[in-house]
Amino acid sequence: MRSSSWSIPVGHVLGVDIRLHLTFLLLPMFIFWTEYAAHQGNANGSRDLALTAMILACVGAHEWGHIFAARRFGLIPKAVILLPLTGVTLYDESRVEKAQSPAAIWQREIRIALIGPLVNLALASLSVAVLTAAGRGGDLWNWPWMQARNLPRSLVWANLYIAGLNLIPAYPLDGGRVLRAMFSRTTDISSATRRAVSISNAIAMVLMVGGLFSDNWLTMVGVIVFFAASLEERALVFQSVLDNVRLEEVMLTDFATLSPADTLEDALQKAVHSLQDDFPVVRGSDMVGVISRQRILDALRAEGNGYVQAVMNKIFEVSVRQDSLGSAFRKLTARNSSIIPVVDEQRLVGIVTLQNLMHSMSLLAESRKLRRDEEA
Repeated sequence: MRSSSWSIPVGHVLGVDIRLHLTFLLLPMFIFWTEYAAHQGNANGSRDLALTAMILACVGAHEWGHIFAARRFGLIPKAVILLPLTGVTLYDESRVEKAQSPAAIWQREIRIALIGPLVNLALASLSVAVLTAAGRGGDLWNWPWMQARNLPRSLVWANLYIAGLNLIPAYPLDGGRVLRAMFSRTTDISSATRRAVSISNAIAMVLMVGGLFSDNWLTMVGVIVFFAASLEERALVFQSVLDNVRLEEVMLTDFATLSPADTLEDALQKAVHSLQDDFPVVRGSDMVGVISRQRILDALRAEGNGYVQAVMNKIFEVSVRQDSLGSAFRKLTARNSSIIPVVDEQRLVGIVTLQNLMHSMSLLAESRKLRRDEEA
């Protein structure tokens, strides 16, 4: 949910979803426009696309530096969203290995943040060495430093620009992550993130306005910083919902149940007249299993009519009213299930389905964001 906002999937590498933020589409258009203007209408489309791909590769290398460093600290990367000149890595919060102290946490964050720029500086240094060995070292300082007509030189400066950009103290750029880590020494992580995002938005506005009167690339950087900060702010709101909202606030209390003695055809008829996709299976006052609408259909097609007891899932997670949404979400994803019964003293009092959970999280996040905007 968080990672899908304004982004499209482009691949899956080593268990990490790779997504491309829609703002990345601005980059090829921006490059084509600047090249077109610089060469009096004589732009080269294939070279422009090659420069775009090269920048994307440099951003990807930067983010993979973060990912490998994070793995060493016990953080499990879930997805990476690539933006022009930077990226945002999302981690599986349910599998984070907690540090022993707040000092260890902010030190870890600083180390992970600084790895990204170091990767780009290393790539730039390697590129300089190769160009120098090829007798083209003097070409590195010709203006403009980065253009589609000279891709080898652009590779050097793209990495230097990405490293320099990410050291700006604007969250979620690496400099902003260092700033947030420093804030977190004296306050909780949510407050530290909000302070860092506020500073980031101010920096983004300065860059966008400053670019109108100087270098157009500054405007592009300001737009990137603004969208990246928006991604992180949205993620913060969702995390707040996950941590603070209890299941009793969102669970479904008006729901249909099945009996293990129901035939599959009877169960299908009940499913037809219900909006549920998943059903608790109850014997007397005891819950004995769960079954989905799709499982009922699959069993009917494969084996014909039978009993719910024979095809229901007898291994399932349960929660209590006071459990958080985050706890329920972790249980759902851990077993790749789509329903969690909510019990009170072993009595079934509600259900939470993946569909209803995602819907509730979205509405609650938007509600909290609107409330916070009104307070501001």
